[in-house]
Amino acid sequence: MDKDLEHRFITQLEKHQNIVHKVCRIYTSGQDEHNDLFQEITIQLWKAFPKFRGESKFSTWMYRVALNTAITLYRKSKKSVRGDHYEHVLNNLKYNEYNDEEEQQLKLMYDAIKQLSDVEKALIFLYLEDRSYKEISETLGITEVNARVKMNRIKSKLRTILNP
Repeated sequence: MDKDLEHRFITQLEKHQNIVHKVCRIYTSGQDEHNDLFQEITIQLWKAFPKFRGESKFSTWMYRVALNTAITLYRKSKKSVRGDHYEHVLNNLKYNEYNDEEEQQLKLMYDAIKQLSDVEKALIFLYLEDRSYKEISETLGITEVNARVKMNRIKSKLRTILNP
């Protein structure tokens, strides 16, 4: 095992793990599901990390992998992949416990977001993370104009959900 590769991965994951927590928050409804999805995303990131070429920011690449993993996993009725092979990496990660109480004021918004389609969730998530439309379009593989149009529609949809 390449210790340098592992160290670089763990350093980047620790630095940006809130991205994964936020994806988990949007695509899960309980702490156990959150933890399972966090683990699955971590495994997928670790498997893909040797192929990361640095053509985009690590955080942008991480968003893409995390969102794709969440969408794929939950579209396929929450299949789980055994992570025994990746225990070493997971054991070396300093996991910041996700504090649900800190997010209580966002509960209504998260509940509304959960009513959106998978792609709409991904788009609003990136938007709420202050990602530019250029970054959103690169992450989701759509045009910048399409990202803007979809975002306007999502805002209207959320207003309708929150103010029936």
